[in-house]
Amino acid sequence: MPAAATRLPARIRAAATESVGGLPSAFWWLWTSTLVNRLGGFVVTFLALYLTAVRGYSAGYAGAVASLYGLGSAIASLTGGVLADRIGRRPTILAAQTLTALSTAALGFSRGQLAIAAVAFLTGLSGNAARPAISAVIADVVPATDRVRAFSLNYWAINIGFGVSAAVAGLIAVHGYLLLFLADAATTLACALVVFAKVPESRPAAAAAPAAERVAAPRVSLATVFRDGRFIALVSMTFLFAMVMQQGSTTLAVVMGRAGLSTTQYGLVIGLNGLLIVLLQIPVTRLIQGRDRARLLMAGALLAGWGVALAAFAGSSALFFAFTVAVWTVGEIIQMPSNMSLVAELSPAHARGRYQGVASLAWSAASFLGPLLGGLLLDGAGADAVWGGCALLGTVAGIGYLLVARRAEEASVVRAAG
Repeated sequence: MPAAATRLPARIRAAATESVGGLPSAFWWLWTSTLVNRLGGFVVTFLALYLTAVRGYSAGYAGAVASLYGLGSAIASLTGGVLADRIGRRPTILAAQTLTALSTAALGFSRGQLAIAAVAFLTGLSGNAARPAISAVIADVVPATDRVRAFSLNYWAINIGFGVSAAVAGLIAVHGYLLLFLADAATTLACALVVFAKVPESRPAAAAAPAAERVAAPRVSLATVFRDGRFIALVSMTFLFAMVMQQGSTTLAVVMGRAGLSTTQYGLVIGLNGLLIVLLQIPVTRLIQGRDRARLLMAGALLAGWGVALAAFAGSSALFFAFTVAVWTVGEIIQMPSNMSLVAELSPAHARGRYQGVASLAWSAASFLGPLLGGLLLDGAGADAVWGGCALLGTVAGIGYLLVARRAEEASVVRAAG
């Protein structure tokens, strides 16, 4: 028994080292900043409720504000990526997070439909501008062999923060929504302070490189990224995957409501998504580390598409809906770090910001179009059409991921041989 007792902690230590060990300190400070940011990410989750229940605006107006926020996020995906390459990762993150803190606080004080809509757009614009730069920093400082693990840990932090913030926000809102906006702004400013104090600039110093290397690295613009057929194929598959994932937070709620299930039941069902990511992201990442990435991406897309489609058989069973969420969440856990590591691999070092920005655009576009198209299809053709469409999109994305990742592997082998 004593021997077994000593072996168990040793195994736990070994597993912990394998999961989180060996990553540079810059990554961990950035991870801490991300966690703090998401722990205070109150406003986006409760914005629609604030506008309708507190300000008395219509659901249509709340939806329009959400769309403006999404539009700002989409624009920021591209501008943030360009800035990360031009002025540096660190200045972009600092500027974006500082402006986000200011605009979030301003949103709490804004009155009138036009003012609220304008500030919400600015909040979306500044809030998403840091995302490409953060991904670029991870790709800069983490060796290629550890990137799946690093992106997985970063995604884990995002979901831990989201889960805690959703629970805490309800308690804070009891004392007034203004406090919610100010707390969100304060945590965002804290993130900027962490980055300012602990995260160094990681952009490859092209000016310090030998002249021959500077000539060899061609200038990359956004147009260059969009002409990169292999990369745009990857972004397109990610867009299809993200369109499927959007149905879990929008169409699923409507379908469950029409089936007679309460908002509490929906909250518990969709909350399973965040809980499973927190519990499973690290062990699943350890399991898939070093495995065939092309097959992992295909498996993630198929699990997501067909997992969401299983809702067609749920009827009015909250338990079965929860089972479908569990299936597509596993797909999400597999897909996200594998996809981000491939994005980093396909991005030239001197243009990672732009490439990460275009990759982020897939999610911003899906967050705008997914709820809209899902709702139209639900009203026009019924829930079965939505779930069948998700299965189709997941299948197409899975096959596409397999082909794109295989081509990337072949190109990598050719470069190594050359």
